[in-house]
Amino acid sequence: MHALSIPTWMVHISSVIEWVVAIGLVWQLGEVTGDRRWWPLAWGMLPAFVSALCACTWHFFDNPPALDWLVTVQAATTVLGNCTLCAAAWWIYRGTLKES
Repeated sequence: MHALSIPTWMVHISSVIEWVVAIGLVWQLGEVTGDRRWWPLAWGMLPAFVSALCACTWHFFDNPPALDWLVTVQAATTVLGNCTLCAAAWWIYRGTLKES
């Protein structure tokens, strides 16, 4: 855990917490409004959450070479998350076009 300073850890941990809260709020938005188009966005946010967990785990154990595979998983889930977020945004946009 010595790889990062306390303020950097605070940013990492608060970002992960924020992401979980955002996923929950997006899901609730879909439930409250009855608009199911928001649910894919919540699902699409999960790969980015996994990416953040990989980064925190790697740093927590002081970036050991034995866990270098976590960096690869983080990169892959970041790319996957960007794609799923793009697809979910398109899904929401496409749905609003049909309404107008």
